[in-house]
Formats: sequence, structure tokens, C-alpha cells
Amino acid sequence: MSEALSRGSVIGILGGGQLGRMLSVAASRLGYRCHIYEPGQAPAGDVAHVVTFAGYDDAAALGSFAEAVDVITYEFENVPAESLDLLESLRPIRPNRRALAVSQDRLTEKEFLAGLGLRTAPFANVESVDELPAAIERIGVPSILKTRRLGYDGKGQIRFTDATQRDWTGAPSVLEGFVDFFAEISVIVARAADGAVAAFDPGLNVHEGGILRTTTVPCGLPQSLLTDAVLMAAKIAGALDYVGVMGVELFVTRDGLVVNEIAPRVHNSGHWTQAGCVVDQFEQHIRAVVGLPLGDGQRYADVVMENLIGDDMDRLPALLAERDVQLHLYGKTEIRPGRKMGHVNRVRR
Repeated sequence: MSEALSRGSVIGILGGGQLGRMLSVAASRLGYRCHIYEPGQAPAGDVAHVVTFAGYDDAAALGSFAEAVDVITYEFENVPAESLDLLESLRPIRPNRRALAVSQDRLTEKEFLAGLGLRTAPFANVESVDELPAAIERIGVPSILKTRRLGYDGKGQIRFTDATQRDWTGAPSVLEGFVDFFAEISVIVARAADGAVAAFDPGLNVHEGGILRTTTVPCGLPQSLLTDAVLMAAKIAGALDYVGVMGVELFVTRDGLVVNEIAPRVHNSGHWTQAGCVVDQFEQHIRAVVGLPLGDGQRYADVVMENLIGDDMDRLPALLAERDVQLHLYGKTEIRPGRKMGHVNRVRR
């Protein structure tokens, strides 16, 4: 994209969840409109210009959507390849198809990262139950069997603590060996179409039950290690010819950094940027997608981001009374265990 899209142009977003919602708000501040494509419920529809409710197998709806927008991005990466083929024939997709192909399949992702010379957990492909014993013998225990596709927030995973365990009959998966780490961090990196790269400060992540609970910035780790993390994220983005914002999760071990996974979109662990930076991850993504220069993502405040999950919504009155707290609710009407309902950014002065 050689020139920035003119103000008033329409950004198509595949997926209508909270990430699409916050992207739409960021786009509106810059004078752009958003058109959401969502098969189910769309919290983003409360703030977007237009919403198309249709399935990813609806060729007519996909075509009409593409014709109505100027560029397409996504907040949900598990879009069927056939749908992307149709969309890409009509409009540019940012980030590109390769980024999606790599991130949609855990085996492809691991092989891609290893090909860049980056450390990952030991891994073995497991196509069937018959292949599981050999994979366990090779990788050892403890280990984690993860479905190659569609897993998130701890879903689609089985932990193996005993080499005799065989309680699995699922889809093609990857067996990952145990990584002895003492912290997990993530880097939110942005890359523009001209190759310019900007990264936010790495955040320290804490998970509960496979779901991100908090991200803290600054993360309290040595600067040399954080610099290495940013350089790794930039290397990944460059290798993918990436345009947009990407989340890169890394384990911190005594022997250095191990890349856990990548997410080709704005990321939950980057929500702290809304309270800690003049240009947050959502605006940075919009800037990259429409061809504007990347903004200044330098941190000016210390922040702890906390996800509000399920019954955490019962704490809403107390949260509203807190000082130095920025509240973000996602507009979801049904509260369920494990469902992200919003988040808070606590600013530390």
C-alpha cells in the first residue's frame, strides 16, 4: 500500500468480538469507518459503522462485504482458507495470508519459528492415536498435547504426566515438551507496509486456568533480555512481511528466551497500552493497515492490566469506585465461566 487510505475509507474486520470493538473505536478516532463481518454475536457492532451477520461459507455475503470495504483485517484468525481466497481476490488483506497460515496450525508455527533459528519447546507431530506412544517416548513427560488448530485460552489441550497415559482420540495435534520457565512475557510489535517496525515494552503475563489474568508493565526483567525479546518479535514480523500488530509470547528460562506462540492480531496482553501509551496497540494496528506512519508507542506510565472473567463482573461497583483505574467492558450480555467480559488497566503512579 503506497499511499494511506483517505479519511472516511472503510476498514473491513473479520470477527466481531472485543478486539474488533476496540479496533473500531481506534479507527473512528482517525476518521475511518469499520464494517464488521461476524457469523455470531458481535459486541463490536455497538461501535462499528456496519455489521454483516453471515457465515464464512456464504460466498455472496463475503463478496458483498469485500465490495463495501477498502481493506480487510481481522481480529479472529481461524477464517477458512476458501473464504480468504474469495476475499483476497477482491481486496487487500492486512496482515497477509501467510501470517494466518502460520498461526492457524501449531505445527506450521513451530516449524516456521525453528526455521528462523528461534528456540521453541521440543515438539512432535501427532496425526493419530497410534503415533502418540512414539511421540511421548521422543519428547518425554511432562508434556502437553495441543490440537494443531482452533485451540485458545487453554482449550484443546491435554497434559501428560505419565508415559503410560493414552486418554486421547482427538484431531491432529502437536506434543510439546515441558519448558522450565520462571516467567512468561509478551511483545506487542507493529510493522508498517514500508518495513518500519515499532514495539511496545514487553509485559509480564500471569495465567490462571489457561486464561490470561494479568499483564504487568514494566515487567521487572533485565533490559538486555527485553531487548532480545523485541528483536525476536521484529524478526518474526519481518520474515512474514507482516503489516499490522502482532503478539509474540515468550517463556523466560535460565538459558534465555523460548518462543511460545504468535498471534497475528492485536493481543490481550497489549491492552495495557490503552492506559500506558499515547498510541495504543489498536491505533497502531489501524495506522499500519491503512498506510499511515506508525505512532509513538513509548510507555509513559506503569500499568497492570487485569482481565474481567465470568463472575468478576460482580466486582463492577467496587472497580468503578477505584482511583487510577481505566475500565473497558465488552458489551457481552451473557456472563459465563471463563468468558472475558472486560478488562481494567490500573495505572501505577
